Amino acid sequence: MTASIYRPLAFGVTRVQLRDGVPGVHYLQAEQALQDYPQRMSERLQHWAQNAPDRTFMARREKLAGGSRGDWIHVSYAQVWERARNIAQGLINRGLSAQRPVVILSENDLEHATLAMGCMLAGVPFVPTSPPYSLVSQDFEKLRHVLNTVLPGLVFAADSARYGRAILAAVDAGIEVVLTTGTIEGRATTSFADLMATPATPEVDAAMAATGPDTIVKFLFTSGSTKLPKAVINTQRMWCANQQQMAQSMPVLTLSPPVLVDWLPWNHTFGGNHNFGMVVYHGGTMFIDDGKPTPALMAETLRNLREIAPTVYFNVPTGFEAIAIAMQDDAALRQNFLSRVQMFFYAGASLAQPVWDSLFASAEEEIGERIVMTSGLGMTESGPFALFVASPNVRAGDLGVPTPGMELKLVDMDGKTEVRYRGPNITPGYWRAPQETAKHFDEEGFFCSGDAVKWIDETDVHQGLRFDGRIAEDFKLATGTFVSVGPLRARIIGAGAPYIQDVVLTGINMKEVGAMVFPTQAVRALSGLDASAPLADVLASAPVLAKFQQVLDELAASATGSAGRIARLCLLSEPPTIDRGEITDKGSINQRAVLTHRDATVQALHEGTLAHFLQPH
Repeated sequence: MTASIYRPLAFGVTRVQLRDGVPGVHYLQAEQALQDYPQRMSERLQHWAQNAPDRTFMARREKLAGGSRGDWIHVSYAQVWERARNIAQGLINRGLSAQRPVVILSENDLEHATLAMGCMLAGVPFVPTSPPYSLVSQDFEKLRHVLNTVLPGLVFAADSARYGRAILAAVDAGIEVVLTTGTIEGRATTSFADLMATPATPEVDAAMAATGPDTIVKFLFTSGSTKLPKAVINTQRMWCANQQQMAQSMPVLTLSPPVLVDWLPWNHTFGGNHNFGMVVYHGGTMFIDDGKPTPALMAETLRNLREIAPTVYFNVPTGFEAIAIAMQDDAALRQNFLSRVQMFFYAGASLAQPVWDSLFASAEEEIGERIVMTSGLGMTESGPFALFVASPNVRAGDLGVPTPGMELKLVDMDGKTEVRYRGPNITPGYWRAPQETAKHFDEEGFFCSGDAVKWIDETDVHQGLRFDGRIAEDFKLATGTFVSVGPLRARIIGAGAPYIQDVVLTGINMKEVGAMVFPTQAVRALSGLDASAPLADVLASAPVLAKFQQVLDELAASATGSAGRIARLCLLSEPPTIDRGEITDKGSINQRAVLTHRDATVQALHEGTLAHFLQPH
């Protein structure tokens, strides 16, 4: 198969410049220069409100009794502009600022989007907060940490029924609470409708004019692992520069206003900066997807994709896996979903090769050509967009080349190469954490990402870089031998496809390497058990254990030393949780957090006392 079978997709950066620094240091940047970009994102919102007032900015299905979803409710650019101006006036009246910002507790919805835009016009930072901090957590420790870090002047939530308990437990009584629906007994609240009804005055125009590149738009909290999350400062410069960088790296975004069907949470940089910003910057339309790549919610995503045809589509590997499986038998899904999509993009974890193959097969059957699957590398501190693949022939783990206007510093560290960032899309630091900020920037002002990379092809730097794990994830065995987590993890996932979603490697200061496996839903069919069977029973079934024994034996046969040999393996029936920092909102595993919170399982695995653990034959 050649590149000619792909639906045409242009790549903006195809050549890079590499220069040497001191021994062990190299610098890499795109040959393409970064073009001019706006001083503030509000300029783009105003532009589309004036030039495409009737175009849908966002839409979300109406919530019906019982939790089901009805028809789409649309908000146009003209409507969001007017409503955001009113909200901005309300925030100005309250004297809110970077010292007293707006904290948003609830998920993606039209009110959340409108409030965020109102904050942006008023120059008041907003703080999208992970909903599980309020809905799943039992002690509200992370929610309290967020509130104590930013010291909000106003807290917003969609409804009192779901968020009232967290508000009563963690939000100080002196902080104003705004709710879309409901009230909280014993607590004064303001309705979102009343806030949005505040008549705008010329003060809003003055507040918008007073904002500039250094104005803080939002604080985004990192996912947190064994430590509490950090508040990443996001400025207007960061957001605007990064959107221009994306436009030059992905020229497809400039051909027509993008249409997204998107569930990715706005408290995370992928959904909240990358995708939300893309819509505002290019005058696109986002259909808010209330589905998620989980067994309970994936049906809603599939329903939406049968009805709304995106022009570009973003998801995490678990989402693409579910879509790939569904498209095999769902003609309506294939027909609509593939009708005009120009590009797929995944992030957050490795995408198993069988998933790629299935997506390609469905596209070839339906439209006679493949949709290019793209990827890259970024983080909350980089806006997030930093690297992007520059070829349709991408493989799992490929990251590509730096985006225009950003320079990479490649630093040799203990046999690996760390990638560091410098450019207009990089955060100035962490809010109210000067020591933490200083720790993450080197002497030349490069942000130290902690990500390890290597060349896709050492003879052709223009192909760019591949992911080589996290510097901090690697560990030593008791023998002193280093275990390179990233490549070994990828090898296990590849060998166990399509039954392995992710892997956490164990064995720090022990004699052997172990593996704790989070399985995919495909193991249910493999087990032969009823669909309602508990996952623990599925994983203990003879067919599943036999399959993973086969995988383990094959891995052992190809291992070249103790650091690459999986000596023991177990299957985890309890999925990773956001509340404990084991997984981020975008679906990527935090190895350190899993090891910390499941230490008893790790010890039992290596002591040989864990039920149903496997060893190579």
